Amino acid sequence: MTDVASRNARNRRAGSRWQADLRDGLRGAGLDIERLALTGAEDEGDHVVRLRPEDTVLRRRFVVIEAKAGVLHPAAFAEQASVEAAHFAFHRGLSLTDVAGIAVVKRRNANWRDAYVLTTLRDYFGLEA
Repeated sequence: MTDVASRNARNRRAGSRWQADLRDGLRGAGLDIERLALTGAEDEGDHVVRLRPEDTVLRRRFVVIEAKAGVLHPAAFAEQASVEAAHFAFHRGLSLTDVAGIAVVKRRNANWRDAYVLTTLRDYFGLEA
Protein backbone atom coordinates (compact mmCIF):
# COMPACT_ATOMS: atom_id res chain seq x y z
CA MET A 1 0.00 0.00 0.00
CA THR A 2 1.37 3.43 -0.86
CA ASP A 3 1.94 6.12 1.75
CA VAL A 4 -1.01 8.11 0.39
CA ALA A 5 -3.32 5.09 0.44
CA SER A 6 -2.22 4.22 3.99
CA ARG A 7 -2.83 7.77 5.17
CA ASN A 8 -6.26 7.87 3.50
CA ALA A 9 -7.25 4.55 5.10
CA ARG A 10 -6.05 5.78 8.51
CA ASN A 11 -8.04 9.01 8.10
CA ARG A 12 -11.21 7.09 7.15
CA ARG A 13 -10.85 4.90 10.25
CA ALA A 14 -10.34 7.97 12.45
CA GLY A 15 -13.40 9.62 10.88
CA SER A 16 -15.49 6.53 11.54
CA ARG A 17 -14.34 6.46 15.16
CA TRP A 18 -15.24 10.15 15.53
CA GLN A 19 -18.73 9.55 14.13
CA ALA A 20 -19.26 6.56 16.43
CA ASP A 21 -18.00 8.52 19.49
CA LEU A 22 -20.34 11.39 18.64
CA ARG A 23 -23.35 9.11 18.08
CA ASP A 24 -22.70 7.04 21.21
CA GLY A 25 -22.06 10.15 23.31
CA LEU A 26 -25.27 11.85 22.22
CA ARG A 27 -27.21 8.62 22.71
CA GLY A 28 -25.71 8.28 26.20
CA ALA A 29 -26.85 11.86 26.90
CA GLY A 30 -30.43 10.75 26.22
CA LEU A 31 -30.88 11.96 22.64
CA ASP A 32 -32.72 9.89 20.02
CA ILE A 33 -30.00 9.67 17.36
CA GLU A 34 -29.47 7.33 14.45
CA ARG A 35 -26.90 6.91 11.71
CA LEU A 36 -28.07 7.90 8.24
CA ALA A 37 -27.22 5.80 5.21
CA LEU A 38 -25.22 7.27 2.36
CA THR A 39 -27.57 8.19 -0.47
CA GLY A 40 -25.14 9.22 -3.20
CA ALA A 41 -25.54 12.61 -4.83
CA GLU A 42 -28.35 13.52 -2.42
CA ASP A 43 -26.57 12.57 0.79
CA GLU A 44 -28.58 13.36 3.94
CA GLY A 45 -25.78 13.80 6.46
CA ASP A 46 -24.21 11.40 8.93
CA HIS A 47 -26.78 11.32 11.75
CA VAL A 48 -30.23 12.58 12.60
CA VAL A 49 -31.49 13.52 16.05
CA ARG A 50 -35.25 13.31 16.59
CA LEU A 51 -36.29 15.98 19.04
CA ARG A 52 -39.10 15.63 21.53
CA PRO A 53 -41.56 18.56 21.62
CA GLU A 54 -40.05 19.80 24.88
CA ASP A 55 -36.52 19.68 23.38
CA THR A 56 -37.22 21.46 20.13
CA VAL A 57 -34.90 24.21 19.03
CA LEU A 58 -36.97 26.92 17.38
CA ARG A 59 -39.74 24.41 16.62
CA ARG A 60 -37.50 22.00 14.67
CA ARG A 61 -38.36 18.30 14.85
CA PHE A 62 -35.10 16.95 13.46
CA VAL A 63 -31.44 17.96 13.53
CA VAL A 64 -29.32 16.53 10.73
CA ILE A 65 -25.66 16.27 11.73
CA GLU A 66 -22.77 16.35 9.31
CA ALA A 67 -19.81 15.13 11.38
CA LYS A 68 -16.42 16.57 10.40
CA ALA A 69 -12.84 16.05 11.53
CA GLY A 70 -9.64 17.60 10.28
CA VAL A 71 -9.00 21.05 8.89
CA LEU A 72 -11.75 23.55 9.74
CA HIS A 73 -13.61 24.96 6.71
CA PRO A 74 -16.56 26.79 8.31
CA ALA A 75 -18.30 28.09 5.18
CA ALA A 76 -18.07 24.77 3.33
CA PHE A 77 -19.15 22.75 6.38
CA ALA A 78 -22.16 24.98 7.14
CA GLU A 79 -23.22 24.89 3.47
CA GLN A 80 -22.93 21.10 3.31
CA ALA A 81 -25.00 20.73 6.51
CA SER A 82 -27.71 22.99 5.05
CA VAL A 83 -27.84 21.10 1.75
CA GLU A 84 -27.94 17.71 3.44
CA ALA A 85 -30.72 18.82 5.80
CA ALA A 86 -32.72 19.89 2.73
CA HIS A 87 -32.16 16.45 1.18
CA PHE A 88 -33.32 14.77 4.40
CA ALA A 89 -36.49 16.89 4.45
CA PHE A 90 -37.24 16.37 0.75
CA HIS A 91 -36.83 12.58 0.88
CA ARG A 92 -39.32 12.39 3.74
CA GLY A 93 -41.82 14.98 2.54
CA LEU A 94 -41.02 17.29 5.47
CA SER A 95 -41.03 21.05 5.52
CA LEU A 96 -37.62 22.70 5.72
CA THR A 97 -38.87 24.39 8.89
CA ASP A 98 -38.97 20.95 10.56
CA VAL A 99 -35.29 20.20 9.92
CA ALA A 100 -32.13 21.95 11.10
CA GLY A 101 -28.74 21.12 9.63
CA ILE A 102 -25.54 21.48 11.62
CA ALA A 103 -21.93 20.55 11.10
CA VAL A 104 -20.32 19.10 14.22
CA VAL A 105 -16.56 19.52 13.97
CA LYS A 106 -14.12 17.55 16.10
CA ARG A 107 -11.69 19.59 18.15
CA ARG A 108 -8.17 18.23 18.29
CA ASN A 109 -7.41 16.46 21.58
CA ALA A 110 -10.90 17.19 22.89
CA ASN A 111 -13.91 15.19 24.00
CA TRP A 112 -16.96 14.92 21.70
CA ARG A 113 -18.80 17.32 24.06
CA ASP A 114 -16.32 20.05 23.16
CA ALA A 115 -16.82 19.80 19.40
CA TYR A 116 -17.76 22.91 17.44
CA VAL A 117 -21.27 23.30 16.02
CA LEU A 118 -21.55 25.27 12.78
CA THR A 119 -24.57 26.68 11.02
CA THR A 120 -25.68 30.06 9.72
CA LEU A 121 -27.97 32.58 11.39
CA ARG A 122 -30.34 32.15 8.43
CA ASP A 123 -30.62 28.41 9.05
CA TYR A 124 -30.62 28.61 12.84
CA PHE A 125 -33.43 31.15 13.05
CA GLY A 126 -35.22 30.14 9.80
CA LEU A 127 -34.79 33.60 8.29
CA GLU A 128 -36.02 34.36 4.79
CA ALA A 129 -33.61 35.23 1.99
